[in-house]
Amino acid sequence: MTWHENLSKLLGVCSLGLALLSASASIQALTVTGLYSEQVAVANESDAERSRAFKEALQAVILRVTGEPRWLDHPMITAAVENAQSYVEAIGYFSEFIAVPAEAAALAAQTTGATGTIETQDAEVEPTAAGPAPDDNQPEVFVPLSPTTREQRYIDVDFSSALIDELLTSASIPIWDSNRPSVLVWMALQDEAGNRSLMTADINNDIIELIKEFADRRGLPLLFPVLDFEDRRSLNEDLVWTLNEEAIRNASNRYGADSILTGRLHFTASGELVGLWQFLFQGEAVVFDGFSTDLREYLYGPLARVTSQLASYFAIVPDSATKEMVQLRIDGVKSLQGYSSLLSYVSGLGLVESVSPAQLDGERLELRLGLVGDAQQLFELIALDRDLLPIEGDTSDGSDVLHYRWTR
Repeated sequence: MTWHENLSKLLGVCSLGLALLSASASIQALTVTGLYSEQVAVANESDAERSRAFKEALQAVILRVTGEPRWLDHPMITAAVENAQSYVEAIGYFSEFIAVPAEAAALAAQTTGATGTIETQDAEVEPTAAGPAPDDNQPEVFVPLSPTTREQRYIDVDFSSALIDELLTSASIPIWDSNRPSVLVWMALQDEAGNRSLMTADINNDIIELIKEFADRRGLPLLFPVLDFEDRRSLNEDLVWTLNEEAIRNASNRYGADSILTGRLHFTASGELVGLWQFLFQGEAVVFDGFSTDLREYLYGPLARVTSQLASYFAIVPDSATKEMVQLRIDGVKSLQGYSSLLSYVSGLGLVESVSPAQLDGERLELRLGLVGDAQQLFELIALDRDLLPIEGDTSDGSDVLHYRWTR
């Protein structure tokens, strides 16, 4: 029996068959994991610390799932945070040893003087063959302090995604699906002497780590250029500094990113951080200023801005008044495994409420989708991936369908 015959039988199977198929294949997309989980540092395992951690963790999860901090002030969200334990599904404690600046540790233990020198007045120092005995009249020699570590306790909190989604839906707050657009980040840096360079992991790791920290907190998929020969041939620090849109787009094509954030940062002699940012998304370029005296604040400002823009563009309110049925035509379904993967992928799209196979013709499959949004939102959500490529201009049968080719 051919796979087409097997597939024809499957087309007659009810939704239970679809559910089994969806569970059997993984979705290969720009998927952000851990949206409904958070780790919080705690002083101990007391009820009071656990309650505090639950509230802090729920706020972090709401921010990550919605993408916008303004929803934290919604009355239904503030009430839910006060009752955060009701949304907890599982918890676990663990410990990590974290680095503590030696100066801070020494100050806390009162083992160093105000100048940071090691106090040795109570210790006897023996003469050695390497040199004469110390002279009491000689000035103290500064000894660099080494970093030390201390144990930090954490609680790992997993929240019920169903309960949180139900809360957000009840409050008419849009939910940002785990399938999210990637952001490619370019940066040019200029020191107080006017020397410019492109941001690299080996030299500017502090900047990259702060950007990654923000991305983890907000569930933002980030890409950084490798800055190999091809990148540097296409784009140098001066082109990035001037925010040359054409050059930046051309150099970014190889990464297939859904959006591009380009920044320039000038470290002034007075300690101020001054610069300019450009965000390329959906064919448009938005330029805005940057200014701060704190590096984290300077970086978080534009990152928060683009995150809110992406969230407001892609997030939807489930069970909203906007519902639509869409016909999806897919070419290139060559096997039963491909069919299974396709159904799993389509069923996993955030705004797809139901999937019904409609027709099979050779390697072409038609599906009828029930959405909790509209066809335009579905089109833009699929565009975030590389698994379905649109086929333009096919109106030979006069039908109004979304036509794609399955590439997996």
